[in-house]
Amino acid sequence: MPKRANPRRYARAVYEIALETKTLERWQTDLQKTVGAISDADFLAALESPKIRFDKKSQLLAERLGSVSPVALNLARLLIVKNEIGIIGEIAAEYQRLVDAYHGIQQAKVVTAVPIDAKDKEKLAEDLGALVDSKIVIESRVDPEILGGVIARVGGKLLDGSTRSKLMALKRALAGTGRKT
Repeated sequence: MPKRANPRRYARAVYEIALETKTLERWQTDLQKTVGAISDADFLAALESPKIRFDKKSQLLAERLGSVSPVALNLARLLIVKNEIGIIGEIAAEYQRLVDAYHGIQQAKVVTAVPIDAKDKEKLAEDLGALVDSKIVIESRVDPEILGGVIARVGGKLLDGSTRSKLMALKRALAGTGRKT
């Protein structure tokens, strides 16, 4: 099985270039344009096809991406040559994480039993930010199985304030009190 490319290495390289050239935002835009271009399944298939010559793929890519920087276009061309253009979304996501960290922003993945409105999301972001001493951007999803409360993952920390986990802890505690030692 061929070795899969590491999107983090590409993202790190792009990030270092962007820092050096002071083009963090431009790279964000260019990466998102590239991700958008390959989201078209037919276009992606053409870029990955061994039947189409590289110069034709390069021309198609340049036409589709339009005004991206020459360095961003070269990254896309490199990924085509290495048959790895499909990882551009992962590269863009990792790059975004690096840029957020540079600006002191952390992503929080939050799970709730019911959808939360913008006001509650803002309050939760403030509370989580106070816990980790950072600005927080929340990505939320709903999972009715947690019954209530919130589960938040910020960086490497998991904060489980769900009703389900509290009930499970209570169950373990009650089961443990009946034992004789």
